[in-house]
Amino acid sequence: MSEQFGAASAAFGPDTLIEQLDPRYGFYCRDARLLESGASPYQRYEVWDTPTFGKLYRLDGSLMSAERDEFLYHENLVHVPALSHAAPRRALVVGGGDGGSARELLKHPSIERIVVVELDEQVVRVARRHLGAIHQGAFDDPRVDLRIADGLDYVRRAVAAGEGYDVIVLDLTEPAEGPARALYDTPFLADCRTLMRGEGALTLHLGSPWLQAEQVRALVHRLRTVFPIVRPLFVFIPLYGSLWGFACASERLDPRALAASAVDAALAGRGIAGLRYYNGEVHAAQFAQPNFLRELLE
Repeated sequence: MSEQFGAASAAFGPDTLIEQLDPRYGFYCRDARLLESGASPYQRYEVWDTPTFGKLYRLDGSLMSAERDEFLYHENLVHVPALSHAAPRRALVVGGGDGGSARELLKHPSIERIVVVELDEQVVRVARRHLGAIHQGAFDDPRVDLRIADGLDYVRRAVAAGEGYDVIVLDLTEPAEGPARALYDTPFLADCRTLMRGEGALTLHLGSPWLQAEQVRALVHRLRTVFPIVRPLFVFIPLYGSLWGFACASERLDPRALAASAVDAALAGRGIAGLRYYNGEVHAAQFAQPNFLRELLE
C-alpha cells in the first residue's frame, strides 16, 4: 500500500479497510474488523470481516476473495472449462488455497480426483479457520488431494511422470509480482498443455482490462503462442472494483462454441443446481467483447 493510501487509512480510522487498485485509484470499506494477520514464508496475509463483503482475505495487500461475491469468480473459473469437457474425471487446481475452486469442481458428478497444489500452507489454515462459507468443506472430500507444494515443480514432475488432467484451474495471485509470477510464463503454460493431452481445458484469470490493460493483452497473446484455442471472457467483480478478465485455453475444446441451451442442458444433466451466477445465457454472453476489448486483444 502506498504512503498516500496508508495516510488515507489512518484518516478513516482502524476500522476502515483501504484497497488500492492502482497508484491513483481504490476504494474503502468502513466498519471493517481485522480478524487475523501475519506473514508466512511467502507473503503477508490478513482476514477481515466487513459489512459489504462479509469475511475476506488479502495477500500482500491485495484482495483475494470474499464471502459475498466469490461465486462470480469461482463459478466462471471452473464451470467454463468443466462444461466444455464431456465428462471431466481428473482436475488440477494450482493455487486455490481458499477451497472455492475445488468446491465448484466437486459439483461435476464425473469428477474422480482433484489435486489442489497450494504453495502456502498458511492460506489453507486461514481458510479452514475463517472461510468456511467459501470452501464449504471441500478439503475434507475424499476426492480432493491437497498438496502443499510449488505448483511449478509439481507440474514439471507430473509431465515427467506422464500424468493427465481433463481440467486445469490456475487459481493464482496476481502475475505482476510475487510467488505466482512464473506460473503465467510460457514454459509453465506449455507444460500444462502437455498434461491435458489434447483433450482438456485450462482456465486462469487475466486481471482488469481497465486498470491492467497491458497485462491482460500480454497474457492473452502468450496463451495464443501455446494453445490453438484461447477464449477470453469478462465479468464484473465488485471485490476487485472492475471488469475482470479470464481466459479458457485448449488444444481442441472451444467453450465459445457451446450454445446457451447446450450449457443449460449439460448443467441439468449433471445435476448441477443452485449456482448463483453461471448459466447458459451468461456463458454465451461473457465471450462477447465490446470494441475496446477487441482492439486490446487483437
